[in-house]
Amino acid sequence: MSSTTSPIIRYHGVAVLLHWLLAAALIGIFVLGSYMADLPFSPRRLQLYSWHKWAGVVILLLSALRLLWRLTHRPPALPAQIEQAMPRWQAIAHHATHHGLYLLFFAVPLIGWAYSSAAGFPIVLFGALPLPDFVPVSPALAEFIKPWHELSAVAMLLLAGLHVAGALKHVVIDRDGLLQRMWFGR
Repeated sequence: MSSTTSPIIRYHGVAVLLHWLLAAALIGIFVLGSYMADLPFSPRRLQLYSWHKWAGVVILLLSALRLLWRLTHRPPALPAQIEQAMPRWQAIAHHATHHGLYLLFFAVPLIGWAYSSAAGFPIVLFGALPLPDFVPVSPALAEFIKPWHELSAVAMLLLAGLHVAGALKHVVIDRDGLLQRMWFGR
């Protein structure tokens, strides 16, 4: 870093922890969801569906914690030299990607919960805590909701991929240290 470059101001440790916990949970639930969807009906498939629903509720809770933290703890501004070097379209993509991800952090699990309720399969968190049904049992509604859960999950995966691509651009091409803001350690 040259003397004309301002130091990178990092995110708070709680924000970093929530970011990476949510990232790992999203990768895990997407892999699990993709795997279980094609399994034949069996006790194993039912078990995996339960785990998928539990993970969805945990992701919903992590997302709420992350949003609450974000609303009560202002994130560090982009360093001036990075913001000035960023073309307008990249700044728009940066903000749109983050807003889209936050929206989908809530939409995907809530749509999944609605689908599970409509299909008549209640969510019993960790096999012990029954959660209320989001909508009444309705096979027609379940069939309507199911593709929206899948499409919104794929949209989140694509936006997360765009987010990762942007981060890698800052590491490999720009080499501006931006990833350090959301990394562990000093």
